[in-house]
Amino acid sequence: MCNMLARYTKKGLLHNRGVLAIIIVSLPVVFLILMALSRCFLRRQRRGRARKSKNIFSFTSFKDSLGEKEIDESRRNEDLPYFDLGTIAAATNNFSSDNKLGQGGFGPGFGPGVLLNGKEIVVKRLSNSSSQGLQEFKNEIVLIAKLQHRNLVRILGCCVEGEEKMLIYEFLPNKSLDFIIFDDSKRSLLDWKKHLEIICGIARGILYLHHDSWLRVIHRDLKASNVLLDDAMNLKISDFGMVSNLFLLFHFFLYDFSGYMSPEYAMHRHFSMKFGVYINNV
Repeated sequence: MCNMLARYTKKGLLHNRGVLAIIIVSLPVVFLILMALSRCFLRRQRRGRARKSKNIFSFTSFKDSLGEKEIDESRRNEDLPYFDLGTIAAATNNFSSDNKLGQGGFGPGFGPGVLLNGKEIVVKRLSNSSSQGLQEFKNEIVLIAKLQHRNLVRILGCCVEGEEKMLIYEFLPNKSLDFIIFDDSKRSLLDWKKHLEIICGIARGILYLHHDSWLRVIHRDLKASNVLLDDAMNLKISDFGMVSNLFLLFHFFLYDFSGYMSPEYAMHRHFSMKFGVYINNV
């Protein structure tokens, strides 16, 4: 009887030791599996956040200068064709002063330039002396190609070569609205029907930027000189690439435009979509 009890006890101890050994060996394996699963879960979460962040315009995403990666991507992107410097120089008569349309905060604009296929273009050339031009260029090159609407000026491509950074737009022969409304001889071209069409066109463009585009955009500098007219007097809003996202820190991007700043922003730095509506009405 005692021998049987001893054998039973010995077997029990051996069994317990075996179970303990299995547990000791299994624990690291289980731990490694859990670590791997956690890593996969976190990686998937980060990818989801990264996809979401593509729809948000951020200050940090543009803090670095344009590099070879961006240039190569612009060459491959069918929505934003790449033009070489020689083609643009030839189209604008080597950026002749006779082809200069004006000078803005971004830099000079040239047009109409003519490509080899006869297409008329406007070239927006980044000024090296412009303190805010580089940021605006980066805003535009990333965003404008994705913002397409019948009442927005269409971008045809870009040119980034050495120190030269340019955007190429469609040419609108009737220039900007201020050329019409402030010229006594041309003002008669705008009857009340055309006035209404222009007002509705601006409203459609702003509605698209505020609500219907993939990114909420506020035009910081909407004015008559940024409302362009084609040969049929249909309007298209320009310079909408100089934007800020509603959900981020706007004071990094906003500049004071005397006479166009809404009171709520000027006094309290409170920024909303009403900002764009206000400067439109002004």
